[in-house]
Amino acid sequence: MMADDPDAALALLADLVGATDPVLRSLARRLAGRLMLDLARSGTVKPRGIGRVVTLPYRTDRGELDIDTSLDAITEARAANRLVDPADLRIRTWATPATALCLVVDRSGSMGGAPLATSALAAAAVACRTPDDYSVLAFAKDVVVAKSQDVTKSADQVVTDVLVLRGFGTTDLAGALIAARRQLDRSRAPRRITILLSDCRATVEGDAHAAARALDELCVIAPENDSDEAKAFAYAVGARLSTIGGPAEIPAALTAALNR
Repeated sequence: MMADDPDAALALLADLVGATDPVLRSLARRLAGRLMLDLARSGTVKPRGIGRVVTLPYRTDRGELDIDTSLDAITEARAANRLVDPADLRIRTWATPATALCLVVDRSGSMGGAPLATSALAAAAVACRTPDDYSVLAFAKDVVVAKSQDVTKSADQVVTDVLVLRGFGTTDLAGALIAARRQLDRSRAPRRITILLSDCRATVEGDAHAAARALDELCVIAPENDSDEAKAFAYAVGARLSTIGGPAEIPAALTAALNR
């Protein structure tokens, strides 16, 4: 299905995450996390600025093993005839001027199938681009924090938590953007970007324009078949806008929005 119609495949998988059968539901969640993270890594935005080599705690997806700083742990483990604890290892990698992201997902309308898959894939894409400094919020009348800016959480779990969301209620766009600013205020990154995944059709009173203008940078990603209000909102507040035809277009749309 992914080869023939990726949007349909992702929508089906998102629906299966909410299946009543517990075995099917568990399998769907495991597959969804892996698949969406793999898709999200495509077209990753390359960091900009002058970088420097730094030593960091070991991670499988970052840098190369630093033998010098890890040698004691390796030697001790070998002498004790045990496996090396990854927490004792270090890697060397390039660090560049940091960027913090906050993804804000609209769940006020239908939140199943393709819309749900779009939100989950967007969460995976954000996690892949700034794994150490990002947050994910979902909003309708209230804001749900799927991942806080300063809390460590696996990308797979963040994707799963977004996939279990279901849509309902009114749309407090202003409240969601205020919450995004509060999340990004916790970051020390010099560049802070809010990514709003919504048609921008607010149904709760509040000054969404003022909330948007208070953000450092705002990127709006809207469905291409329902983007008129998002276009007007983005133009009014000076935000960048991308539109998508389905969930599989999220990684490219995010790359385009962040590169502009």
